[in-house]
Amino acid sequence: MTQALILAAGQGTRLRPLTDDKPKCLVHLVGKSLLERQANTLRQSDVEHIHIATGYRRDQIESLGFNTSFNPRFADTNMVETLFSAIDYLKQCAEQNEDLVIAYGDIIYQRENLDALLRCDDEIALMIDAKWKDLWRLRLENPLEDAETLVMDNNGYVTELGKKPDNYERIQGQYTGLIKIRAARITSFIAFYQQLERSRLYDGKDFNNMYMTSFLQLLIDSGWKAKAVTVQNGWLEVDTVEDLTLYETMAKQGTLDRFYRLES
Repeated sequence: MTQALILAAGQGTRLRPLTDDKPKCLVHLVGKSLLERQANTLRQSDVEHIHIATGYRRDQIESLGFNTSFNPRFADTNMVETLFSAIDYLKQCAEQNEDLVIAYGDIIYQRENLDALLRCDDEIALMIDAKWKDLWRLRLENPLEDAETLVMDNNGYVTELGKKPDNYERIQGQYTGLIKIRAARITSFIAFYQQLERSRLYDGKDFNNMYMTSFLQLLIDSGWKAKAVTVQNGWLEVDTVEDLTLYETMAKQGTLDRFYRLES
């Protein structure tokens, strides 16, 4: 069995004014919130136990009936801190010997992409979009501005991610914010985090504001094997009001299906 942890603590400042009174994951795309769309996809793939790591306007998520953890420092910390604010839940998954999907709260994805991730039995699996440039070109005039490096070895394991690229050569895909940890490795995953030095900088950020990609890179550099589960589009990130407007317009025009098929 597999459980899911959705990271939804951020304030979503780039989605204001839509997030003035709601968390980012409750912003609607064509009539349904991002959280509802993501939860529906997880349940379609028999991932029934969905836990939310909350922060900003946690009351609105709690009122939906999800089991939750709370990052009380959501305004001053980053996603890794939110992930481990749910450490008791992580330990529960390990005790129950269940794999864990970790997902950003501002993404949605097709069921077939999720199923490909669920089938991967490596200790860490990362959903990687090989056709990322198609989507980035719609969202940005220069895709390199917001892209990050992603390098894989000949066996499809990620060796580098999350750095600022100077060119496209070191971008073999884009990490999408969807991770799976094998049940037997969750305890070690927690232990790795707990032994990290709190006083150093990680890619220029202090410990509390470490990027998720920095944490994943640390795992990889220490010998963890992160398998790239490669997909061809089939997901969306909603980071700005401009993103949302673009997707809504494409949905009305009937052109969004190339990137993400909306359920009715």
